[in-house]
Amino acid sequence: DAARDRADEVEPGLAAEVDADFADFERNWPKDLPKGIIHADLFPDNVFFLGEKLSGLIDFYFACDDLYAYDVATCLNAWCFEKDFSFNLTKGKALLAGYQSVRPLSDQEKAALPMLARGSALRFMLTRLYDWLTVPDGGLVMKRDPSEYIRRMRFHRAIKSSSEYGLA
Repeated sequence: DAARDRADEVEPGLAAEVDADFADFERNWPKDLPKGIIHADLFPDNVFFLGEKLSGLIDFYFACDDLYAYDVATCLNAWCFEKDFSFNLTKGKALLAGYQSVRPLSDQEKAALPMLARGSALRFMLTRLYDWLTVPDGGLVMKRDPSEYIRRMRFHRAIKSSSEYGLA
């Protein structure tokens, strides 16, 4: 609530967007999708490679029992956007093809990806927003600009089909 209550300090109207998204999630969040243990924070700084081979994962603080497709949605946010905030369709296709080579997504999971990706973007935007507004300069927490995830949240809101992420 602290981040949401001060969201308009970062961008006028942002609090209303957050409220509208939460209302949409309350009504439409997918409930009957496959679940299990997920990492829930698979950002590039939490994944290690030796050459092109995965060699390790760290930071299991947010690991939980939740929707597998939510982990995929978080990866779309973390791995498939460029520095100019544009979605990289080539990366999206590769990420989804790689995931599906191990565990195919159901049609229901594919249909839910836009909402799950928007929910993931909202989650990380609010975390960044809270830190941006409350952590003093020079604090131990690294402040990250929430605008990156505001843009991702809006991008996902406009997505009508998972094919726009590169799924056939």
